[in-house]
Amino acid sequence: MTKRRLAITCASLSALVLVTTLPSATAAQSLSDVRAQVTRLQVEAAAAAEAGQAAQVELGRLTRSLNTVKAQDSLQASSIAALKKSIGAIANQEYQTNGMSAGLSLLFSSDPTLYLRAAGSLGVVTSKKALQLSRYATAEQRLRATSLTLNDKVALVKAAQAKYAKQEALAQSKLKQAQSLLAKLTKEQRDALAKLQANQDNADQLASLALASQGAKVSGRAGIAIRYALNQLGRNYRFGAAGIIYWDCSGLTMQAYKAAGVSLPHSAAAQSGYGKRVPLNKLMPGDLVFFGRPISHVGIYYGGGRMLDAPHTGARVRIESFSSYFGREKFVAARRF
Repeated sequence: MTKRRLAITCASLSALVLVTTLPSATAAQSLSDVRAQVTRLQVEAAAAAEAGQAAQVELGRLTRSLNTVKAQDSLQASSIAALKKSIGAIANQEYQTNGMSAGLSLLFSSDPTLYLRAAGSLGVVTSKKALQLSRYATAEQRLRATSLTLNDKVALVKAAQAKYAKQEALAQSKLKQAQSLLAKLTKEQRDALAKLQANQDNADQLASLALASQGAKVSGRAGIAIRYALNQLGRNYRFGAAGIIYWDCSGLTMQAYKAAGVSLPHSAAAQSGYGKRVPLNKLMPGDLVFFGRPISHVGIYYGGGRMLDAPHTGARVRIESFSSYFGREKFVAARRF
């Protein structure tokens, strides 16, 4: 999904992104109830965005593969064209010698291998000619196989593009739902909700900073990744962002481990396929922890039952409690690098 279309201004981060349709705000609803629903739906919004990131990573991989096959197809077509000149020379020589013989008819058939199989008994092929014809037949077979592969790759790319577009449309529709809901609140309610969020952000930031010194104790790649992420504490979440002002969950983990010399894709789902799998009871600081089926969130385990992550729209990069659930999404895997 495009960053520009999904960009959210700092002024609206307190409450702007929701995911599923919320019931109309009424006087009977307390602000704490609304805020709880907003937070839950913001987590779901981030999950939808991560599905888009996964589709984008897959689209990139398929596009590169398609381009490789296209290049191979073009090269093989050029080779066929050159070999056809040799075939034409053989055909012309045979026609001048034997007329339209059985061998020549086979040579012009749709399957050049028929000619090669019959060539020995027909007595029409010298060893040099046989080599040229064999190369041609092999090239033809390869080109046919490549063409089939090319068609398959094109279909896969189109499917990935459709999935990516679907996730983008889903995210956009949820943004509109959020804006519609918030428009129903009074100005006083919106101000009060923004104040609640600001107070929570400040409390999270103070708590995170108080814990930040623990990151200095971690060594190796894990320590480098943790310290990089700690330098982003307090910065805002944004769909598809990978620093240095805005982050999403997989953008933060990608750049943190890039600083440690590990190359990861910008997708929580894709990152779960890298590194060494670690069971929940063996977690160590620096391990990436993944949530959801399909995977929709990733954070960096910080130790002591905490993780460092970019949670969702409306929140900032922080150190928060780690458990077997992130919102409604269950912990599913951990990877070590």
